[in-house]
Formats: sequence, structure tokens, C-alpha cells
Amino acid sequence: MQNEVNAPVLLDIRDRIATLTINRPSKLNALDYETVDLLLHMLDRLESDPDVKVLIVTGAGERAFSAGADIREFSESVRSGAAAAVRDFVRRGQHMTARMESYRKPIIAAVNGYAFGGGCEIVEAVPLALASDEAIFAKPEIKLGMPPTFGGTQRLPRLSGRKRSLHMLLTGERFDAALALQHGLVNGVVPHAELMSAARQLASRIASYSPLAVAAILTAVTRGLNMTIGEGLQVESEQFAGLVPTRDLREGLDAWIERREPAFSGR
Repeated sequence: MQNEVNAPVLLDIRDRIATLTINRPSKLNALDYETVDLLLHMLDRLESDPDVKVLIVTGAGERAFSAGADIREFSESVRSGAAAAVRDFVRRGQHMTARMESYRKPIIAAVNGYAFGGGCEIVEAVPLALASDEAIFAKPEIKLGMPPTFGGTQRLPRLSGRKRSLHMLLTGERFDAALALQHGLVNGVVPHAELMSAARQLASRIASYSPLAVAAILTAVTRGLNMTIGEGLQVESEQFAGLVPTRDLREGLDAWIERREPAFSGR
């Protein structure tokens, strides 16, 4: 895949880890339509790449992960009317976050700065996230006279609870990485200079396991969250059953019995 230095998303693949960097630092990595479309294109390509086991998403520069949607661009869609705004802006952003949420490979957000609006909604959607101790979060859409539109009214309450999420959504107040951790938006907070190394360490650990088992866990958890416990247990059972004939499950069991490290092949 081409990786032009001025592209709105940069791609680096090393050691089974693909790092996607939102690359609009002069705009605080705002998510314009081109950037969202390129992220979706890259996700499609990387999902079928057998050499990529885990993805990391971060922002270029020292100031922002992503400050949210490109307001100047989407305001033009708003001026064109509800149908155009929903088609061009809302559906595009919801498709991006839904794709990340249901992805068959783990995506880790490495939050290196501002994560506002749509940037925060990416953090909410991906399965794992680490934040720099300098990261700042906010749900500022209320200040524009609108609700979040990339899934923030749905995922945030599921992560942090109804009252805490409504406080964030209705005030637009900024909050730091420690509070993001307390509210379940991120898995951990690390010193700013150590963010990418910590994200890569987490990615490497996950990449050492069977990609089939990883995908089964992601599917069972993501689907099960919106089901009754009984329905979710059925999904869990189905995901396990699909692994029974695989080499990876047999290798994992044999390695445990033989007291050695397993060599997973993804088959």
C-alpha cells in the first residue's frame, strides 16, 4: 500500500503490528471525509493481511490524537440539508466507528493528545486504548448545538454509565487521562514519552497468541454486549466450536501438556 508522507493517514507495518497515524497535525488531526475514507480503506486491506495481527491507531504530532470532525467541511453538508448531512457526515463516521468496534483483529488506540468529539468516539469504539498522561478528552458537540454522531451517545453510556456519560455529554467539559481511565474509556495511562512503546508491547503480547482465538474473543464480546446473557453464551459456544477443528487449538493444548511455548499458525 502506498504511504505518501503527506497522506492524511500514514501506515507502518513492523513485527506483525500495523500502526495507523492520523496525519493532519496542523488541523489537530481533524477527521475530514478523506481521512475517514482512507482509514476505512486501510482497515479493509489490513483485515485480510495475514502478516498483520494487531493494529495501533494514533495521531501525528505532539498535540492531538484527533480533535474530532473537520467542522468547516461538515458544516457545508449541514447547509445542504438533513439528507446530505446524514449521508456524508453521520453515516460515514458511524461506519468508521462500527467497523473498528467489530473488527476481527484487535485495534489499540494510543491517545497521545486531544481526543475530542469524533476522536473520543474512536477511543470508545476500539477494543483497547492506552492514553498518554498528557492526553485530554472532551465531548464538545453540545457547544455546537448538536449531539455526538459517531456513536458517542450509545457507546459512552455503555462504558461509563448513564449519569457520568450524560455529565460529559451535556457539559462538554474537558477531562484528563486519569478520569478517562476511571470512566472506562482507556485501559491504562502511561508517561507521554512511553506511550508508543507501551502500545507496541501490548500489541506484541496479543500478536503472540492464536489469531483465531483472538478473533473469536473479539466477536463473542462485541456481539454479546447487545444480547441477553443466554444469547451471549450461545455466541460464546459457537465461537469455541469453530476453533475445535483448528491446528491452533490442538497446538495450544499440546504445548500446555508438554510444558512448552505454543507455536500458533493461524490455522
